[in-house]
Amino acid sequence: MREEPTVTVEITDRIAVVRLHRPAVMNAVNDALRRELGAALRELDAGDAADALVLTGSGERAFCAGQDLEESAAVDTTTLAGWLNRQHAMYQALRDVDKPLVAAINGTAVGAGFQMALLCDLRVAHADLRMGQPEVKAGLASVVGSYLMSLQIGHSLNQQLSLTGELVSGERAHVLGLVNDLVAPAQVLQRAVERARALAALPGAALRMTKRRFRERTQAGFEEACNAGIRYQLECYATGEPTRVMQAFLARRNAAHS
Repeated sequence: MREEPTVTVEITDRIAVVRLHRPAVMNAVNDALRRELGAALRELDAGDAADALVLTGSGERAFCAGQDLEESAAVDTTTLAGWLNRQHAMYQALRDVDKPLVAAINGTAVGAGFQMALLCDLRVAHADLRMGQPEVKAGLASVVGSYLMSLQIGHSLNQQLSLTGELVSGERAHVLGLVNDLVAPAQVLQRAVERARALAALPGAALRMTKRRFRERTQAGFEEACNAGIRYQLECYATGEPTRVMQAFLARRNAAHS
């Protein structure tokens, strides 16, 4: 039986809506999603079918709830580097999109999901969703996420959010500048498509070169953060804390569903 795709693409009037499609687990990131998302982004960016892209999540609960904990809990110090390098490649695929790329944050966006949203050009959200960088609560260092937040907010607030793992509402994220547009939940995708269409109507070369300049200015820092992430997460995993925390969470979740 053919497995259901973890990423879907729908193109309407030359705007491609790319959906993270694992709604049963709040669109959490696993290896299949990393692979399929990277392939979809590269194909859409290189092809002629779409002028702009919107990234969103399937269902109403989540944009993306971060890493799939079943996968994360199974990682150890021998497999960590390869796992994080595949994550790095997915993030780089988002950074490499030359066409306009707008995040329609339809629900929870935490950890890897929050970082994916930050890698888009613009972000549209609603007031009541929750977003942020809760890695420390799972026994992991906040490294790539704290770097990406440093491009958007000041050091003191970045330090607070990274060290505490606390989440912010869509409303507060808008005030902080992490979100560009705040609309009603039912209007998030529509507004993101409007944003994408408006960007696509601008002179194409100027927009592409501006995006590339932002990428050039931040690529060295992004690469350093991804490489540092491997070093620091190796130390975290060596303590056994991430595995214990995630396995305990999974046990509680499975007991609640049994």
